[in-house]
Amino acid sequence: MARQDEHALPRDEGDLRDAYALDESLPSQLRAAVAASDVAAIDVLMAPLHPADIADLLEQVSDHERAAWLALWSRGIDGEVLSELDWGLREEVIGLLPEDVLAEAVRELDSDDVVDLVEDLEDAQIEAILDVLEPSDRVAVEQALSYPEESAGRLMQREVVHAPAHWTVGQMIDYLRARKLDLPEQFYHVILTDPRMKPVGYVTLGRLLSSPRTTALADVTEDSFRTIPATQHEDDVAYAFNQYHLISAPVVDEDGRLVGVITIDDAMIVLDEGAQEDLLKLAGVGEESSLSDRVIETTKQRFPWLFVNLLTAILASAVIAQFEAAIAQIVALAVLMPIVASMGGNAGTQSLTVAVRAIATRDLTRSNLMRVVWRESAVGLINGMVFAVVMGLVGYLWFGSLALGGVIAAAMVINLLVAGLAGILIPVVLDRFDIDPALASGAFVTTVTDVVGFLAFLGLAVVFLL
Repeated sequence: MARQDEHALPRDEGDLRDAYALDESLPSQLRAAVAASDVAAIDVLMAPLHPADIADLLEQVSDHERAAWLALWSRGIDGEVLSELDWGLREEVIGLLPEDVLAEAVRELDSDDVVDLVEDLEDAQIEAILDVLEPSDRVAVEQALSYPEESAGRLMQREVVHAPAHWTVGQMIDYLRARKLDLPEQFYHVILTDPRMKPVGYVTLGRLLSSPRTTALADVTEDSFRTIPATQHEDDVAYAFNQYHLISAPVVDEDGRLVGVITIDDAMIVLDEGAQEDLLKLAGVGEESSLSDRVIETTKQRFPWLFVNLLTAILASAVIAQFEAAIAQIVALAVLMPIVASMGGNAGTQSLTVAVRAIATRDLTRSNLMRVVWRESAVGLINGMVFAVVMGLVGYLWFGSLALGGVIAAAMVINLLVAGLAGILIPVVLDRFDIDPALASGAFVTTVTDVVGFLAFLGLAVVFLL
């Protein structure tokens, strides 16, 4: 109902996109069912939906509609739906659920999902959720919460399938069948440990099922095995998964003992969130912005960087003020100078975006920095020369002044060259001083390109036109 026919093959990219999008009529149908207090109709609408789709719907409706929906259909909300919710909305939804519904939903989740669910909540809500867990599950969650925020210890799940390194394939299969009710819902490796519970290797389920029963587990381990310290930052964990094509990896404490496992789905969430945060920071709208934020929250997130931009604009205006007399004599300068600054700003943003992403993925290092700087300089110079010809002709044809065309052409070359350099060097320098380049680079690059653009254009105009 909410999606296209699952058996119909998408014909092109547009069809494929529609196949993975909610039916646009679904929110209105849901509103009608809620308004009529028709629980059966809500059940019919929600039945074919994935938990992620239900979470999307919760984010799309208004606060009032969400509260009315959950009052009627709270028992349809399970742990997976809560895990898929935007973090800014989880607290509200959890507050709307009856205690017994919340308890049942949380019990369905693995320990890593429970940690992700509660770590941003208020203390009272955290305690309420911990109270409904089984004692062993509560201990596991509390231990995970004792690790630093954004660490591997917070990211890992405590449910681990492990076996002594001396076991055979047959022993392992028999053990898994006997303990099938206690196994994690999803796992990809059997981790081999020594008598001190230190991981020494792992075996994929594929190798386990395809090997003779008498084969020693140690003989079918994977070369990709590596351990992750529980205190390792989650960005480093995600990088390792992406760089070395890991599916899962054991997490160890300070003594090297096995305490948990991180799976690829959690690592990819970190990568995705990191990319989204960088994008939001570059735009100056806050690293945790979402469509569910209130007006006052959104205002607070955006105000600081708008204020910074105001200060940089004042600085650029101060530069222009130094050439007030020249602008008064040649009005064409006022007409053309925004073009120089705008082109420089756009060129700087292009280099900046490439640099910030390369730093985040660790592709930009000391060893290749100069090569990248040279490339961006060359790109800026070539683009500057091309647009210099264009703007030189525009200046001449528009205002009938060959000298004016030459001035704006020279200014264009200078500013685009500086923009390329600023876009790559400013984030690198900020990163060296442990300042997030995605957060702070935009204001600096904009300031540099505006100031240099105005100085170059108006300064050259004073020298050659007056």
